[in-house]
Amino acid sequence: QVQLVESGGGLVQAGGSLRLSCAASRSIFFVDPMGWYRQAPGKERELVATITRSGSTNYADSVKGRFTISRDSAKNTVYLQMNSLKPEDTAVYYCNGHLITERGRLYWGQGTQVTVSS
Repeated sequence: QVQLVESGGGLVQAGGSLRLSCAASRSIFFVDPMGWYRQAPGKERELVATITRSGSTNYADSVKGRFTISRDSAKNTVYLQMNSLKPEDTAVYYCNGHLITERGRLYWGQGTQVTVSS
């Protein structure tokens, strides 16, 4: 198993920045790929960004050029740097990861709230 714990959410004004962290309870060498998703009130959960063990990244069109996903294997942590935030980025942000040692079983964190005021 692996536990994923998100942190770094909060309230920020439009145009501001936040960095989200997702700390894993075990080496993320075995958690691949990892990603960030978000869910706004009344909407379905959607992809924000993913990153593989080799460092390949993928982003939703709505965040390209503003958000950056990265992973630090030494700290067993995945980050989401969010710049130029917009009110429409307001959502609960969730981290997930596929555990290689459990045939790719998908794990989710509990989420962290991001609120962007206009």
